[in-house]
Amino acid sequence: MFSDLARVGKYLGQAARLMVGVPDYDTYVQHMRLTHPELPVMTYEEFFRERQEARYGSARAGRCC
Repeated sequence: MFSDLARVGKYLGQAARLMVGVPDYDTYVQHMRLTHPELPVMTYEEFFRERQEARYGSARAGRCC
């Protein structure tokens, strides 16, 4: 029963983070290690920056100067 509650809590936390735009780094690392073991895994800072740029664009996007 406690493992089911822990699993539900994990999924609810992940869903809440995705709703507010915070990507799940642990899921990314697990995916990369399982499906792309030959590729390097980004650090948390690199991953966060890449996800922000993918969502909001680069610093110069939408500006005239």
